[in-house]
Amino acid sequence: MSDDLHLSPAELEAGLDYIRQSPADGGTLAMIVRRPESDRREVLAVAELDLTQGLVGDNWRTRGSRSTPDGSANPEMQLNLMNARSVAVLARHRDRWPLAGDQLYVDLDLSAANLPPGTRLSLGTAVIEVTAVPHTGCAKFTQRFGAAAMKFVNSPVGRALNLRGINAKVVQPGTIREGDVVRKVLRG
Repeated sequence: MSDDLHLSPAELEAGLDYIRQSPADGGTLAMIVRRPESDRREVLAVAELDLTQGLVGDNWRTRGSRSTPDGSANPEMQLNLMNARSVAVLARHRDRWPLAGDQLYVDLDLSAANLPPGTRLSLGTAVIEVTAVPHTGCAKFTQRFGAAAMKFVNSPVGRALNLRGINAKVVQPGTIREGDVVRKVLRG
């Protein structure tokens, strides 16, 4: 049984059919979220993607990463993408999507079978490339969406579908807008 914010395992499983209906190509950029500092989110209608900054104004570069020896930002984790249907199931309300901590929410099949590392996606005038670094979530994700949600996204099915999301990097800078079509331009 769920509470107001966290779903039960059965409720999460019930959302799988909806999530699996995500398009394999020609999806939509459903939401752009900039994280100017820790625990702060700004939902944007338009944003710039940059080769060195990632999402301009996001704290990715200054926050750094535990995955690098010196703690600097990992260029293979410049952008975090999450399936919009997955976050819709987990968050229950659109105003809670930014709590997942990702920058780009796309209605697109993010499964490893559909978007293996090296796949390039165009959105707006930018192009991004899916990287091999797994995106598994953190303690804040568990706190915000519940332990059942963390287990769900990291289950064998959740990992195959990349329900927690994927990492990517900018390979062609440009402008992106909510509603942009997301298309595969090169398969890895």
